[in-house]
Amino acid sequence: MTTYELTSKCRDDDDDDDSSKAISATRKKLGFSQIKPTKNPTSEQFSNNVGNLASSSTFLLIDESEKLGKFQQYLSTNSLNGTAGTVAASSSSLVTCLCGNGKCNWFRHYRMYKTILAILLLLVLLPLFAHRNLLNSDNDEPQLDMHHARPLLDAYEDFSSMRASDLKMRIEELLRIKSTVSVELRELEARRQKLQSDIGQYNQKIEELKQELMREQTELERLKISVEQAQVAQREAVQRNTPDLALPRTLFPNSLPRKMPPASMQTAISCEMHNCFDHSRCSLTSGFPVYLYDPDVYNVLKTGYDIDGFMRTTIKQTLGYNAHFVRDPKQACIYLVLVGEALLENDATKNNRYSALEEEQKERVSARALTMNYETVDMAKLYRLPFWGGDGRNHVLLNFARRNLNSRSTNALFGQNTMRAILVQSAFELSQFRPNYDLIVPPILGPPGGDVWQECTSMVPARRTYLLSFQGELRPLDSSQQSAEPLDDFILDHLLEMVRGATQDKFLLQFKCIPATEQMDENAAADWALCGTDSSRKAVLKDSTFALILPPLERRISSTLMLARLYESLRSGAIPVILGADEVRLPYIETIDWRKLTLLLPKARITELHFLLRAIQDSDLLLMRRQGRLVWERYLSSVQATVDTIIASLRDRLGVPPRPVSPVIAQSVFNSTFIPLKSDPPVGMENEPEESLGPIEPPYSSPAYRRNYTILRIQSKEAWNDWVDPFYMYPQLPFDPILPSEAKFLGSHMGFRPIGKGSGGAGKEFSEALGGNHPREQFTIVILTYEREQVLMDSLGRLYGLPYLHKVVVVWNSPKPPLDDLRWPDIGVPVAVVRAPRNSLNNRFLPFDVVETEAVLSVDDDAHLRHDEILFGFRVWREHRDRVVGFPGRFHAWDLNTNHNWNYNSNYSCELSMVLTGAAFIHKYYMYLYTYHLPQAIRDKVDEYMNCEDIAMNFLVSHITRKPPVKVTSRWTFRCPGCPVSLSEDDTHFQERHKCINFFTQVFGYTPLLNTQYRADSILFKTRIPHDKQKCFKYI
Repeated sequence: MTTYELTSKCRDDDDDDDSSKAISATRKKLGFSQIKPTKNPTSEQFSNNVGNLASSSTFLLIDESEKLGKFQQYLSTNSLNGTAGTVAASSSSLVTCLCGNGKCNWFRHYRMYKTILAILLLLVLLPLFAHRNLLNSDNDEPQLDMHHARPLLDAYEDFSSMRASDLKMRIEELLRIKSTVSVELRELEARRQKLQSDIGQYNQKIEELKQELMREQTELERLKISVEQAQVAQREAVQRNTPDLALPRTLFPNSLPRKMPPASMQTAISCEMHNCFDHSRCSLTSGFPVYLYDPDVYNVLKTGYDIDGFMRTTIKQTLGYNAHFVRDPKQACIYLVLVGEALLENDATKNNRYSALEEEQKERVSARALTMNYETVDMAKLYRLPFWGGDGRNHVLLNFARRNLNSRSTNALFGQNTMRAILVQSAFELSQFRPNYDLIVPPILGPPGGDVWQECTSMVPARRTYLLSFQGELRPLDSSQQSAEPLDDFILDHLLEMVRGATQDKFLLQFKCIPATEQMDENAAADWALCGTDSSRKAVLKDSTFALILPPLERRISSTLMLARLYESLRSGAIPVILGADEVRLPYIETIDWRKLTLLLPKARITELHFLLRAIQDSDLLLMRRQGRLVWERYLSSVQATVDTIIASLRDRLGVPPRPVSPVIAQSVFNSTFIPLKSDPPVGMENEPEESLGPIEPPYSSPAYRRNYTILRIQSKEAWNDWVDPFYMYPQLPFDPILPSEAKFLGSHMGFRPIGKGSGGAGKEFSEALGGNHPREQFTIVILTYEREQVLMDSLGRLYGLPYLHKVVVVWNSPKPPLDDLRWPDIGVPVAVVRAPRNSLNNRFLPFDVVETEAVLSVDDDAHLRHDEILFGFRVWREHRDRVVGFPGRFHAWDLNTNHNWNYNSNYSCELSMVLTGAAFIHKYYMYLYTYHLPQAIRDKVDEYMNCEDIAMNFLVSHITRKPPVKVTSRWTFRCPGCPVSLSEDDTHFQERHKCINFFTQVFGYTPLLNTQYRADSILFKTRIPHDKQKCFKYI
């Protein structure tokens, strides 16, 4: 910057004549005729120069004084710091100079008043204008230059005495001054912006430090809570007075049965479990081992007879699949002996239940040759069995029926001394059956095993064409066996009147018909024979709401034909109406509650039968039909079901727990020598909550197999009739009983973590403990992934610091192993990477042995859930353990165009019926059911479409519980920016889900999905609370 030194002297001129010359000289002096430039002056030098300009003048007229004032104003308005005071002082000196010689009395007398006022006004206004222009100079520099150019020109209005060259030089100098000032202002502006940037960075750093402080404080609170929980666990361990019971070791007898004296006929008739069964061979920890005499080696039939080839092969095969089967007779609790179905040796190799027409005559001839001879078992061979032990204790004689349903050979052991052996068959005389010892089973009419859903019909509509149907003919052996009871004749007459009566209900009651070919045996027992063929009877039953079943004759409590009618009715969904139920015994009566699936009526109710059938509502009809199908599928439908049910019934009678279910052994995707690379724990995650959500605990597995000896005693009815799964023992069940509230504080406090130690509380106390009605527990996250390594790593990293997380199981669905240099984030809990057997979406629900908790959070590899969302879902699941609890909701919608199909719908709706398992909590028990008990056709359909496994799980859970899922929070879907395109975004994928719902409906026989119209949010959500309280969750 350049300024100028202006030099002049204030002269005392006594000559008035020379006044004009003095004035002219002064003008020249004020015209800067003696200006000396100074390079790069300081602000102090500039102020001195201005002062010199004012003090160097001798005297000045008023107009010149005003121009000088304007010049001073120009200096102040151009933001020249430090000059305002100098200009004011210089102006005062200038006036003193002008008037100090005493020759300007005319000036003092005439202009003094105005001059003083002007100077005072100038002194007041100059600082104000200087301050204002200093503030506005940074933001409005161009306008300042424009607005203040005019005062500068006004200060030099009189240029008449100056040369043009002087004016040009003066203008150029002023422009250079302006340029220099502008450069300096730009430098100051750059410095100001840099300072502002530094201030912003420091503010950002301060905010980051504040956030870090909050995280550290939250972590500190979490660690304090963790320490408190560890101290509670330590106190519990010290105070524990009962040990944890793990799965017991198997205890076998390890010896053959001792030789005992033979039991008499009288002893055999009075046999019960307490006096005829050897409990010493069946320890509670034995696992109920079962041994089968090989029917090919130990044939106990008479000469000319043999076991049905189909029966012999399938029994050996299906029993080999049973978990209780052993090959060492020393370890056995019971010994199975196959004694039927006995057929002629020429017929034993035929596997068809219905003989061909060309074989009819041969069968009749064979039957006549053995007329009235139904004793097919050689008792001497039976007694000589190597492990008979003299009295046959712990032996079970299996006399199945399959082809000759009305033959007396179905009760071939009637009148024989079976000693202490348990008899299992379909037909029993009243005097022969030993309650709670012998076992009634239906005939084996189904396939060896596998899916049987195709044999069934749909459960809906509830009411079918016929209200009641019956097809049969009473076929006694001769006229002497014809029933002479008046009540039976009255029943038949009344049933016929129902058909002829004036009613809108349709009945199909036929008491005269042509029996099927297999019912033509002359050695048949007196009973109601079946009419037609299996397919013709099925066609009638699938159109019948109820199916009438009449009891057998000749004082029999059970017959093969009666149980065959029961089998076919349940298969077709016709509700059995057993008239005379007080006279008969049904299969597995000790365990199956037949009142849930049949109408059991005495014969005396025949006159009220029509009224009773009409009084049953649709909901009850469908409930009974569903229960009937469950019982038929699990206990009656196939050879495998029959064998498993017989063993389970005998084991249940002895109170021996079943075998534990076998988990899927997880095989790591890494070999035994490879150690995967680890990355540092992620810091500052986007989804990390700004709140303490719970303590970080060491891994704690859910206690397993703690109800081994009580579940089938206390909940045997539920296991057989509600869960229809008494065959295996599971580590835990979602149906375990809940303790009363005060038990947590009075004697049963082990494991419980009540909120506020029982006093309750709001958010702070809530975050410190799980509370609820169950002891403390953790959950496992199962992630299914396929060749999306980076997406998986990001998902794993977001799990760092998640409370109550026990383990993460990654199901590696790709045949390619992970890259060796892939770095797995260290999230503070074990991460098990499991190799899938093959690329299948069913692998998501495999019950791996590495899953050691009841709660399983099934998530997709691209699902993005916050910690508070996960923990809230976990807390909700703890209150709804038997249901699917999750985030994305969907529903099934009726197709109004076809009016007989379902559509899958993902639109926003106030009603939903499914929660997708891409982000949902389920109980591990359902993973066992999905893998082992769900029909194979459903899993095959999932593999075919590479789709619908989540729909299948929702079908399964709703089918077992008859409850809808529970949706939590407002999450409806998930977005994964940057993720590869998933299968679910394809329209074909969506269309396949329509087909899946309809196919699953066919397999189950109905649509088990149920609708729900609410979702779960935390209790204090959107509730006004005092400022000193916290909500349960900040954002939920």
